[in-house]
Amino acid sequence: MRVLLIVYDNDSYVHWFPFGLGYISAVLLKNGYEVEIYNQDLHHYPESHLQQYLDNNKFDVVGLNFISGYYQYRKTLKISEAINRSKNRPYFIIGGHGPTPESEFFMRKTGADAVVMGEGEITVIELLNALKSKKSFYGIKGMAFRDGSKYVVNNRRPLIEDVNTISFPAYKLFPMEYYRLLRPPKCNNNDFAIPVLSGRGCTFKCNFCYRMDKGFRPRSNESIIEEIKMLKKDYGATYIVFGDELLMSSKERMIYLCNDFIKHKLNIKWQCNGRLNFATKDILNLMKTAGCVFINYGIEAFDDQILKNMNKALTTKQVVKGIEATLEVGISPGFNIIFGNIGETRETLRKGVDFLLKYDDGAQMRTIRPVTPYPGTPLYYYAIEKGLLKDCEDFYEHKHTNSDLVAVNFTDLTNSEFHECLFEANSILIENYFEKKKIEYKKQIRKLYFELDSDFRGFRQS
Repeated sequence: MRVLLIVYDNDSYVHWFPFGLGYISAVLLKNGYEVEIYNQDLHHYPESHLQQYLDNNKFDVVGLNFISGYYQYRKTLKISEAINRSKNRPYFIIGGHGPTPESEFFMRKTGADAVVMGEGEITVIELLNALKSKKSFYGIKGMAFRDGSKYVVNNRRPLIEDVNTISFPAYKLFPMEYYRLLRPPKCNNNDFAIPVLSGRGCTFKCNFCYRMDKGFRPRSNESIIEEIKMLKKDYGATYIVFGDELLMSSKERMIYLCNDFIKHKLNIKWQCNGRLNFATKDILNLMKTAGCVFINYGIEAFDDQILKNMNKALTTKQVVKGIEATLEVGISPGFNIIFGNIGETRETLRKGVDFLLKYDDGAQMRTIRPVTPYPGTPLYYYAIEKGLLKDCEDFYEHKHTNSDLVAVNFTDLTNSEFHECLFEANSILIENYFEKKKIEYKKQIRKLYFELDSDFRGFRQS
């Protein structure tokens, strides 16, 4: 069977490596299926190109996975229309964070034949084997499907217990020369940055976060190091972006992992997502020695009551202590604030802005977005319970029109007042960012003209 997997274009100049399709491609190849990748992302193809490509080429199955989001939803509808209009329409499967919690809705809207819900490596093989042999889908866990005019949602599949048994993504099928041009913080112009997953899941349960799997399943150090060495050898990687939700899952894991990085002399820069309650100076110094240059922290609010409301399992005291320790050891911190969770006010937003200004090291532009109750999150079901949201269709068709506009308002502010607050907050943050850049550029030209700095290379932007 021939399978076409679509990497959609999210309008980025350089896109993030598509992990989901990478892992699915690997398991398909391992099981004897012929796989081709359609890179709309790299080429910025219009959907008409996809329709023509399907008209001119015969595939048995076409697959598309996507995350939740207003852009992704509308992009999915356009791609689905092209698939459904094609003369040689293949069997159409969708998957990922987007359709998993509301599979029936997405089958109705896209015309897809099936949904792979959650972790897909085992499900997709059982699905394709059944399709090939014309057997029933009713017993296949982890999938939803259309049976005539009826939509069937099967039971979820248990998680893969040992993630080390999962093959590395099928990098050879993807244009890695393109994906390695990702520009993360503290990345030099001559760096090649490639994302890697160190595990799956997260132990925490923030009310705005949807995940397809419970708990955290880390990969072994040996497996992670083997993949990094391969990416260095085959694709010239000099910078690894750990893209999973939580590399810093415990102090013990970080000590063990960093010591092995040092032992194996990886000699590579890397960044990760971290937790501030684990960000102590001894751990951070070890991470720096092992190559860490940037840690992205999800703070979300700088108010203890709001942090409690969102089930963040953090306090402002822990936040300050962790950020100050990160800066002190010389690692750049990324810290994110969102606005509009249950109980938020103008005052809690102001606290967030003041925090971002105080600890900004200029590594990234900081802006604040409204919290969004994506389908599958506790906040989504809270919104429905409180009558703030009707259902998934209401969310995607009426409420969630842009990630920077309020979708569901959990505050006592009107929507206009809500946006006014964000305008004021982000105006301050943007002005701060460019003021820092102006100072930085002035230092460069002072050094150039008064110290005759011959290493100056012009005001080049990466």
